[in-house]
Amino acid sequence: MAVTTKRQQFLGIPMPTLRENLWFFFFIMPWLVGFLLFTAGPMIASVIISFTRWELLQAPDWVGAMNWTNMVVDPLFWQSLKVTLYFTLLSVPTGLVISFLLALLMNADVKGIALFRTIYYLPSIVSGVAIALLWQWILNPKFGLLNFLLGLVGITGPQWLFSKQWVIPAFVIMGLWGVGGSMIIYLAGLQSIPTELYEAVSLDGAGFWRKIWSVTLPMMSPVVLFNLVMGMIGSMQVFTQGYVMTQGGPNNASLFYVLYLYRNAFQYFQMGYASALAWVLFAIIALLTALIFRTAQDRVYYQA
Repeated sequence: MAVTTKRQQFLGIPMPTLRENLWFFFFIMPWLVGFLLFTAGPMIASVIISFTRWELLQAPDWVGAMNWTNMVVDPLFWQSLKVTLYFTLLSVPTGLVISFLLALLMNADVKGIALFRTIYYLPSIVSGVAIALLWQWILNPKFGLLNFLLGLVGITGPQWLFSKQWVIPAFVIMGLWGVGGSMIIYLAGLQSIPTELYEAVSLDGAGFWRKIWSVTLPMMSPVVLFNLVMGMIGSMQVFTQGYVMTQGGPNNASLFYVLYLYRNAFQYFQMGYASALAWVLFAIIALLTALIFRTAQDRVYYQA
């Protein structure tokens, strides 16, 4: 506080009065109340509930760590975790690469490019349920559009959503429908790169791919890191596709973690076990995020 006070005095910034401090807390009070009621409060309650057996229609019973230990011997817990991690490992790198390539394409200075940017971005704001129903028809093995197109070139399409081997790749392909959101973020990063850098490497005889490798990727590394973290968090919480399109099938091959959590909470009414599952997911996402930041520490360039 003393350092801040001296700095303010040096810069000639007046110290806030008590009245100004009270007004500050008055204006942020709606947010504080909302945060305590709808975020911090439910989080604390879920920790307590995770140590109870609560079926909603009766008072919760304290069971200690039973919900947590039950996860170790629950085969569906491990199956849902495996399915979610598999989907994450496939979808996140694919989405990063495709959206980056699209951003490079949409960064071209040609007439009408704004229209194409809008077209590629629009699918990312469509409702998840609407997209799920649309792709449920596209991926239908009998009369779906995708297998029809494959048949035109002599390829027999797989069963997609009805196949244990193809259901997760089908969801990954479906996820590419919404890469427009990441594309827009990449595009903003590309347009913030100083043109002087490209001019400098051009004088050294660098071609297109050398410019991408030596200028674009290093300057875009913070944006890549952001999209990587957000993509990982989003893929670990995928729910709508499995709930609407496959209900976790076939044979639990698409039993995503959040879908299994939802079943325990709102179908089996095991709120204690569902709360424990939620905190395990939180811990996994936090650990993966910390690992990404740790490994990317020396690979991300911040211009400031």
